[in-house]
Amino acid sequence: MSNLFPPFEPDPRAQPRRRFQAVPVRVLVPNVVTLLALCAGLTGMRMAIEGRLELALGAIVLAAVLDGMDGRLARMLQGTSRFGAELDSLSDFVCFGVAPGMVLYMWGLDTLGSVGWIAALAFAICAALRLARFNVMLEDPNRPAFAADFFTGVPAPLGAICVLLPVYLELIGLPRLVASPAVAAAYCVVIAGLMVSKLPAWSGKKLGSRIPRDAVLPLFVCVVLFVAVLVTWPWPVLAILTIAYLAALPFSAMRYARLAREHAQAARATAFAEGGEAMLQPEIDEAERPGRLN
Repeated sequence: MSNLFPPFEPDPRAQPRRRFQAVPVRVLVPNVVTLLALCAGLTGMRMAIEGRLELALGAIVLAAVLDGMDGRLARMLQGTSRFGAELDSLSDFVCFGVAPGMVLYMWGLDTLGSVGWIAALAFAICAALRLARFNVMLEDPNRPAFAADFFTGVPAPLGAICVLLPVYLELIGLPRLVASPAVAAAYCVVIAGLMVSKLPAWSGKKLGSRIPRDAVLPLFVCVVLFVAVLVTWPWPVLAILTIAYLAALPFSAMRYARLAREHAQAARATAFAEGGEAMLQPEIDEAERPGRLN
């Protein structure tokens, strides 16, 4: 009869049940870096609205650096997650789609009226489409192994760095006639098209995965010197890097085409060899059948 009326208060010795499992710190660190990149992109938008273009450009470059770190940190710490991937995509859209378009619009595209706004919108929309396609292609099981070294189209962070080339040129000291708002709008549309195109762009993911011991110290010196030069002369360095990257895209496409031809030839050779073995197999079985008269 005592079981019919259980006590109102639960047993104090019973441990409370956890509704959610504890999250490892190694999973949180990459997401924190992604949020810092998002904060940098949003700050760049604020600086552009206030007319402080140099700080706006610096914030977008910082967001690009942090974006390059969060994925590597996640793989290094084995803290990859679906939540982190979605958060990274949303952050990339704001930092490398909305923020650069806003900077360009506040820099000079606003003088073109609706045409300048349409160019900024086109860049932001193409950045969103580029990121959506990237997330879908990660799950493609039929993608050849060599294609992992290439992006399909210019990635969003590099597109954001490249599209700001007219601003770099003006900050260097070139007159606006060289990069007028009309030219900048056309250039913005071209970079937007490169992001959503199927142009193979070398990713460089496997570059430096294994470094010889005798090259470690020179690499440290080169990285420190590059950072020092970038901080001292940021706009000439960014302009040179942008022009060099755009000039290297045709060579990247040619290398991808060569690797694709080699892969197709190897696949045809393998299929021919397997087909020849399949055709010879019935004759071998017939010859080995017992009781056959010679």
